[in-house]
Amino acid sequence: MNRLRFIVTIIAIFFNMLVAFSAECNHRGMLEEPYCDNDYDLIADLPTDPEQMITPQTLIVSFSPFEDLSPYSKYITRFTDHLANCLDSKVIYYQMQSNEAEIEAMRAGRLHVAGFSSGSTVAAVNRAGAVPFAAKGNQQGIAYSGLIVIARSDSPYQKLTDLKGKRVAHTDAVSNSGHLGALALFPQEGIIPGVDYEVIFSGKHDLSIVGVKSGDYDAAVISAEVYERMIGQQRIKEGEFRIIYQSEPFPAAAITYSHKLAPEFREKLQQCIFDYRFSGSMQHELLGADRFVPINYQKDWAYIRMLLEEANQIRQEIFQNVAAGNKNGWGARLYTWLR
Repeated sequence: MNRLRFIVTIIAIFFNMLVAFSAECNHRGMLEEPYCDNDYDLIADLPTDPEQMITPQTLIVSFSPFEDLSPYSKYITRFTDHLANCLDSKVIYYQMQSNEAEIEAMRAGRLHVAGFSSGSTVAAVNRAGAVPFAAKGNQQGIAYSGLIVIARSDSPYQKLTDLKGKRVAHTDAVSNSGHLGALALFPQEGIIPGVDYEVIFSGKHDLSIVGVKSGDYDAAVISAEVYERMIGQQRIKEGEFRIIYQSEPFPAAAITYSHKLAPEFREKLQQCIFDYRFSGSMQHELLGADRFVPINYQKDWAYIRMLLEEANQIRQEIFQNVAAGNKNGWGARLYTWLR
């Protein structure tokens, strides 16, 4: 009897060890704690503890503040109304004032569904457990944008190196098309943001564009999509500006949900979003996009992640050399490469 009890005890201990081991975080990758990526898809896994999974009674939704969203308020209302009817639950739209605020809100559990710009999507995945699953698009696939640099058409600036010593608007520190992409791409053109010209954060792409028009900035690093939309809305005239740089295209934004959403709820949420179709006027505003299409973060955001990695390397080199008092000579190796 004692032997049987001993065997049962050993089996129970072994079983508990297996359960504990299976719940361990064996791989995290670029994700911050407490997120795990045991399936190596670069995205936070669903919590192993069912009590940590959530099925929101009130769904909180937000979109990245990369431009003034007031012209799109009626479209946002139609979208949230659709979600409320489809999910049979209350939906509240909450406008965040910055990308950082949106990321922190999702990390803290105050935000369930969020649209992030291309660069802030990566930050949200790594820091807030955001799960990208959709992007604007049409029957042909994802709608792409890119990074452009604009200057006034009556200015002398024709190429990036003409901006040395000038004042250039970037949007914010986690934006790919408004900042990080420039750190990665511009050194190849012979100019380094923050070293060869003064970087001024405007907060939003449309504010950067208006600032160039008014003469507050000599040039601006912005999203091509926002620029085209503002022309279509007649908020600016194309002839007022000159595009002096244009990057390769990349996805403009992603729709994400919190990794804590319970499987049944997230499946229903995704279906509701994929079933939604944009109105004719909204399609015009969004340059032909008529729906949300599925994305694969690992594949579709590979170019953006590469840009962000290169930007981080350059930024670290700047910091290290400035800290060493080598403000001008820090990039000797880099300038040799550029030549």
